Formats: sequence, structure tokens, C-alpha cells
Amino acid sequence: MPDSVASTVAHIRNELQKVIVGQDDAIEQILIALLAEGHALIEGVPGTAKTLTVKTLARIINATFSRIQFTPDLMPSDITGTNVFNIANSNFNLRRGPIFTDILLADEINRTPPKTQAALLEAMEERQVTIDGDAYQLSPVFTVLATENPIEYEGTYPLPEAQLDRFLLKIILSYPSEEHEREVLARWDAGFNAKRLDQVDIQPLPEPDTLLRCRVAVARARMEPGVQHYAVDLVRRTRIHPFIYYGASPRASVALLLCSKALAAIRDRDFVTPDDVRDVAAPVLRHRLTLRAEAELDGVTPDTVVSDILKAAEVPR
Repeated sequence: MPDSVASTVAHIRNELQKVIVGQDDAIEQILIALLAEGHALIEGVPGTAKTLTVKTLARIINATFSRIQFTPDLMPSDITGTNVFNIANSNFNLRRGPIFTDILLADEINRTPPKTQAALLEAMEERQVTIDGDAYQLSPVFTVLATENPIEYEGTYPLPEAQLDRFLLKIILSYPSEEHEREVLARWDAGFNAKRLDQVDIQPLPEPDTLLRCRVAVARARMEPGVQHYAVDLVRRTRIHPFIYYGASPRASVALLLCSKALAAIRDRDFVTPDDVRDVAAPVLRHRLTLRAEAELDGVTPDTVVSDILKAAEVPR
């Protein structure tokens, strides 16, 4: 894999570490989504630096950033924008919404009704929005990083399966280790303030199109037929697992391919190994599986099922 991909990822990680302590797995998975031209759903309790991570990442990659706080009264036009009549020239002018950006943080996306959630579907799938019958192209870097709270369900609207499937990955942001939490306190005691990122010496990528060039390099990575069959086998096993009511679609197979290529690039290779596929299987599949009611009552989770499938599937040599 050309040095540009590996060195770019190393630079982003180094700069993120000036602000974010730990969360290495989550950061890697967010970078996978960016390199694979996908979107990510980030799940974590409040205070685990979800918003801070996304804001810092946008600064590092020279991307524009918008944040939408999803609420029950949010309207689709609050996201996409609307045409406003200009009395001076008797024309309608487009007042662009926050979706016209590079990195969009959809904060607590499950707090808004399905009608408003659906305003993101076209943008996520086609990188365009339609307003009053006219289509508008979004940035080629456009990426939705949505967050949701896993422990608070009152006043929320579960994301429909169609929208969940549009997210390339579902990333779990867990509590930091004791060592990392101590480091967080030490940094704040030394003067760090997350509300003043402009005071942190963050070095952005030297060229604005670096990410786009990295995506081209990632797309050129190879996945041999044996590894392709392994990825398909993992997805197809979700459809016959006894704990699963509704398994993953062929879109999940494509997601495994794209994410495995991105992970291979991060690991400085231009070919995918079975280990790459295994390491992205959980974040790719966990939000695409619908458990049977009896399995949920027994405490089974999608990650449990993915782990079972990985143990049962034959790994190509």
C-alpha cells in the first residue's frame, strides 16, 4: 500500500491523541468509514467524547463540519434547507441547511421522528439532496457520523432497518480504562479545555485532497477469491443462525469488502487477509441483525452471534 495511506492515518491518529485519550478501536473504525466512503453510527453513553472526536477529526482532515442536534420537533427542511423568496429580485433562493458540509455530526439521531430521519437517506446513499424537485450535489467527502445513547430510550424513535443498513459501521464507544481516565483528568488539570480546541496545536493534513487520494488507493486493494468467499460465508450464516430472525443483506457483504480493504490500507498492505475481515465483522454486522425475541430475553446480543459465526466459519488459508 502506498506510503500516503499509512502515513496519513498515522498523522490523523497522532493529532487526535492530542485531544482524545484512548478509544483506539473506535478511532480506527471511524477512519475505516472515512476511507471506505461510508457513514458510521456511534453508540456510547454521554461523556465518552463522541462529539469531541468528530469535531477534532474534521479539523485534522481539513473538512468543513456541521452539527445537528436531533430533537422531536426537528423538520426535514431544518436539515436540507429550503427555498426562500427574495423580494428584491422576485426569485426563490436556496437557503442551504447544515447537510451541505463535509462531516455531518447527527447528534442523538434517534430522538427525531422517522420522517425527519428519512431526510438523511438520499444524502447518505447518493450524496445529493432534492429540494422542491431540484437535486443538489453534496461534497465528495460528505460523511454522516451519527450518535445515539444506548441507555436512554424514553422519547426516542428507533432507526428503521432501511436507515440502519445505510450505515457502513456501528461503532461502540465504551468507558475509558482507569489509566486513560486518569490521563483525562491530568490533562484538564494542566489546562486542557475541550471547549477551546483552537488553543490545541493541531496540525491538519497538508493538502485538502489527501483523503480523496487515499480513498482511491484503498479501492485498488485486492481481495482474493478465497477471502471473498469467506466474507460472503460470514454474511450468509447470519441468515440461518438460530438466534437471528432477520439476517444481513448482500449490502453487508459489500460493506465487509470495503471495510476490509480500508483496514488493510491502515495496516500498510494492498491486499486483504482473513484477519482483516474478522476484525471488521462485528462493527459491520451488529446493526444489521434482528434477534429473535427469545434470544433477547436470554441476554444474547448481536456481537454474541457474530462471535459464534466467526468461530464456526472455516478460515481460508
